[in-house]
Amino acid sequence: MSDNAHSGLKWVMRAGYGSRGAIYTIVGGLAFLAAFRSTEAEGTKDALATLRDEPYGVFLLWAIGIGLFAYLIWRVVAGIMDVEDHGTDGKGIVARVGQVTTGLIHGAIGVSVIGLAMGGGSGGDSAQDWTGKLMAMPMGRYIVAAGALILFGAGVYYAIKGWKGKYKSHLARSSFTETIDPIVKAGLIIYGAILAMVAISLGYAALTADPSQAGGLGQALHQLRTMAFGRILLGGAGLGLIGFAIYNFVEAGYRVIPRFTDEEITTLA
Repeated sequence: MSDNAHSGLKWVMRAGYGSRGAIYTIVGGLAFLAAFRSTEAEGTKDALATLRDEPYGVFLLWAIGIGLFAYLIWRVVAGIMDVEDHGTDGKGIVARVGQVTTGLIHGAIGVSVIGLAMGGGSGGDSAQDWTGKLMAMPMGRYIVAAGALILFGAGVYYAIKGWKGKYKSHLARSSFTETIDPIVKAGLIIYGAILAMVAISLGYAALTADPSQAGGLGQALHQLRTMAFGRILLGGAGLGLIGFAIYNFVEAGYRVIPRFTDEEITTLA
């Protein structure tokens, strides 16, 4: 790839991570506020629908949607071109397929966000809707179960990534990244735990053949609210999601891409 292509892909990457950061700032902020109010915590779809009714909300939705398409481009190109040097062994192939897959997922979310910006009512189907559609297909319960396992694995991956600090090897060291590192670590761990909760609900829906048991991010946050010390748990989850948003913003500004970056740059690792 040429230097201009490298520079362009960097800006695409930054737009993508910035959009993810914006989404989780909104979701986490609303969840934190819900811990101290009578309102329920909202998932991604409902939180963005709330944003649409705010001043400049439609403009922000367009910006987030376009940013998610940028994230799609970044992850697909990174996976196919292997710009992060994962390699061609088994582990590397799994990592690269994961990059492409997460890019496609965020591209689908981007379509939903653009739909909201254009005046769509709900911004897409809920987890229960999608689960019901999948279960209506041949082998549908097994497809949902497989998706639950993959999502649970992603949750575990994020939690371990945060706990062991594996993200540090691709973040440039600076006084800012050193200072913000504890928040990034906590954000990754809490986000991973919440993803695992969502995966468990999908797995239970597959086990019982009942799509109504499936839940997304909003339901996972609601479940926390119903537990003992629920307000504290929900408030902590909200702060954790904001921490995950900060992680994405840090990725946007400080991510080290092996194929593009000076080999002598110092990382947090």
